[in-house]
Amino acid sequence: MTVEKIQQPIKIDLNEFKLSLDVKNKIKLTLHFDSPSRRFYLSLIAFVVNQMKILGKVISIPLQEHLELIVLLNKTVGGEAGSSEKENLLPRIYRKWKDALPNLEEAPLFRVLGRKREYYEGIAKTYPFTDMEKDLWANLFEYKGSGENVRLRFSIDRLGVSLNDVAVLYEEYQDGEAWERFLSSLKEKVEKVPEAIVPQSHSEVPEAPVLHLKKQGSVLRSRHRRIALIAMIAVILGLTALATWKLYLKPAPERKASIERMAFPLPDKPSIAVLPFANISGDPKEDYFCDGITDQTVTSLSMIPRLFVIARSSTFFYKGKAVKVQQVAEEMGVRYVLEGSVQRTKDRVRILVQLVDAIKGIHVWSERYDRELKDLFDLQDEITRQIMTALQVKLTEGEYASAIAAGTSNLKALECYWRCSEPFFHFVKEDNTLARQWAQKAVELDPKFAVAWAGMGWTYLNDVIFGWSLSPLQSMQKALECAQKAIGLSESCAQAYTLTGFINLLNRKFDEAIENGERAVRINSNDPMNLFLFGAIMHYNGKFDESIAQVKNAMRLSPYYPPAFLRTLFLSYFLAGRYEEALAASELMVARAHKGEFSPLLAHLYSAEAYIGLGQDQKARMHVEEILKIDPNFSLADQRKMWFYRDPSHLERHIDALRKAGLK
Repeated sequence: MTVEKIQQPIKIDLNEFKLSLDVKNKIKLTLHFDSPSRRFYLSLIAFVVNQMKILGKVISIPLQEHLELIVLLNKTVGGEAGSSEKENLLPRIYRKWKDALPNLEEAPLFRVLGRKREYYEGIAKTYPFTDMEKDLWANLFEYKGSGENVRLRFSIDRLGVSLNDVAVLYEEYQDGEAWERFLSSLKEKVEKVPEAIVPQSHSEVPEAPVLHLKKQGSVLRSRHRRIALIAMIAVILGLTALATWKLYLKPAPERKASIERMAFPLPDKPSIAVLPFANISGDPKEDYFCDGITDQTVTSLSMIPRLFVIARSSTFFYKGKAVKVQQVAEEMGVRYVLEGSVQRTKDRVRILVQLVDAIKGIHVWSERYDRELKDLFDLQDEITRQIMTALQVKLTEGEYASAIAAGTSNLKALECYWRCSEPFFHFVKEDNTLARQWAQKAVELDPKFAVAWAGMGWTYLNDVIFGWSLSPLQSMQKALECAQKAIGLSESCAQAYTLTGFINLLNRKFDEAIENGERAVRINSNDPMNLFLFGAIMHYNGKFDESIAQVKNAMRLSPYYPPAFLRTLFLSYFLAGRYEEALAASELMVARAHKGEFSPLLAHLYSAEAYIGLGQDQKARMHVEEILKIDPNFSLADQRKMWFYRDPSHLERHIDALRKAGLK
C-alpha cells in the first residue's frame, strides 16, 4: 500500500513526515515537516488525531495525561529540541500550536511543497495563498487551557471532513496500527542506547564471608565506602570529560546541511554566519559584552570583500535559542557557521570559538582563549586570522589591515558604543536620545573613535528626519560636523560616508550623495546597511532599478532584515511601474505592522498606492479607511515633507496616487 493509493482527503505520512490535504474546492496542500523539531510537531498532530479516533469524535485532547509519550516523541523524532521537562515542553507546544503551526503563509514549521517564496523576502518571506486557504489552515488548530494545562484539537470538522477522512500512515500500516508501529519503532531506538555502567575492579569485590563477623562487617563497610568513593570519582571524571567534549571536542554534527533546502543560493565565495556568542559568566549584565564581541567579529569579517558575511542583525535572531548549525546554514544560505561563548571575570576573559562546515558536517577549527581584558583587541585580530586560515582565504596586506582595523583601543569606549547599538535604527525619540548619550560617552573616552563619531552624527540627523529637532539647521550642522570628524580620523569609516550621503540628500546635493554612498559600499560591501542606504540614495536620484538591486543585496546579507528595507523596495517598485511587486512588499509591511515592527499608517498608505497603481481603486479605499482611523487629521501636505526627490515629478506620482485613493 502506497501513500498515493490512500483515498482520504487528509493524509499524515510518518514515513516521510508529510501532511497532505486535498479537500475539494477548499484547500489542496502538501506540507513537508523536514527537520527534527518540525517532525515532532507533525507527530504531535498524528497523536491528537489518533486520540480523537480512539474517542470517536473531534475533541480537545489533554496533554498532561500523555506527557511520557510526548517526551518520547520530543527525544526521538524531535532530536531533543528544547527541554523535555513538563514546565518547558508543554508551554512550548502551547505556543507553537497557537502561533506557529496555524501560520500557513510564513510556514515556520514546515515547507509548502509546490509553492515558491519570492527571493527578496528573506526568512520573513511568505508563500502565496488565497485568504480561504490561510483561514482554513489557521482554524484547524484549536487550543484550550494555558501553557501548563494544554488541550489540543485538530479541527478537521471545519474543513467539512470527518475522522474517517483522515489517514495516519506508517510503513504499510494505517491509523491505529500505524501509530502503534510508529511508537514501537521509537521505543526500540531508545532501548538500544546502552546505559552508562561504572566498572568495578576485581580486587575490590568483597571476599566470601568468614566466621569473624564483626571484623568482617567493618572490613566490608570500609570496602563499600572505598568503592563508593571510587565510583563517585569515576562519575565526576565522566562528567568532566563530558563537559570537555561538549566545549572543545564536540564531534561533527550528525546531519549535514542540504544545499537543496537552502533558503538562498550559495554565494560564489566562502559564506559565513556568526551566531551570537553565549554568555557563560553567570551574570546577565554581561550580555551586552558578549554581544559586542560577536559584533566585532562580524565587523572584522565583513571588511573582507572575498567573504560573504551574514549581518549581525539577522544572526541575532537566534540569540538564546537552541538551534543547530545545519538549520542556520539552510536558513541563511551559507556554508560555514561560527559559534562560541564568552566568560568575563574581573580583568580576564575566556572565549571559546568553533567553526563548522555545515555542508560537510565537520568542525573545521576550534580554539579556547584565556586572556587579560587588555589583550582583547589583539585576541580579536587573532580570531580573525585563524578564521581566514581555516577558510583558506589569502589576503593582501591592505585587505588584512582593513579586516583587523580596530576603531578604538579603549575597551570602555568600545563598550559605550556597543550600548549605542546602531543609532540609525532608532525611530523612537527616547531611544535616539539615549544612543546619543552613549556615543558622546564613547568619544569622551576616546576622541579618536571614528565610528562613535559617525554614530553620534546619525542621532542628530534622525532628529531632523523625524521632526524631533527644535532647530533642524543646527542639528544638520552637528550631524555634518560629526561625519567630517569621523572621516578625518579614519577614511575607512563607511558609516561616516553614508551619513554624509544622506546629509547631501537633504541638502539636495544629489551627485555628492551618490559619490558618498558608492564609497561606503566600496569600503564594506558586506554591510547590508551600506547597501540599503545606498539603495535609498539611488531611489531619490530616480535610479529605481539600481535601488532595487542594492536593497535586494542588502536583504540577502540580512535575511531577517529591518522593515525599513521593505519601504525603500516598495517605493522603487512603485515608481518603476512594477505594481504587483510593490503590492507584495506593502502587504509584508502590513503583516509586520501587525507584529508591531512597522508603522501601521505607512503600511496602509503604501498598500493604497499599490492598489491605485493596479487600478483596484476600491481596495485602495479600504486602506484609506484604516489610515483615517489611525490619523483622522492625515494630510497630504505633511507627506510632501517626507520625500526629497531629485525629480519633483516622482513626488507628484505618490501624491496623485494617494489623492486618487481618497486622501486629502
